[in-house]
Amino acid sequence: MLHRRRLLVRFWRLLPPRKPRRIGRGLLVLAAAVTTAGPASAVSKGGPGWHDRKCDLYRAAWTQAIERRGSAGLSSGFLAAHAAFLASRCTRRADVCARSPEELDLANAMVVLSMNFGAASTMAPFYCRP
Repeated sequence: MLHRRRLLVRFWRLLPPRKPRRIGRGLLVLAAAVTTAGPASAVSKGGPGWHDRKCDLYRAAWTQAIERRGSAGLSSGFLAAHAAFLASRCTRRADVCARSPEELDLANAMVVLSMNFGAASTMAPFYCRP
């Protein structure tokens, strides 16, 4: 807390005397606008439609990853299982098993990408059953 206070004091000292008030008011107005906009302006996490939004983002990331890296080293079983997952609107049981190094690299990248856009790592369909 003390560290934050020091940074704020340094920040305010850099500005001309009347600027902090204007910035403070602007931030207050911005915060009020964001708070009032709320989930009505965008799909909120966990609300209706969030699963569809996650799936759309995941599908776009998958398409982009395949376009960039190609399908070399990816088995037909891996691609078919993943296509079935996408066809189910990302609701099918996780059964896409990454076996080759290329499949594992792609699976790891997809988990990281899905987490980057706010989906849980459990959304990804990658799981190898015995």
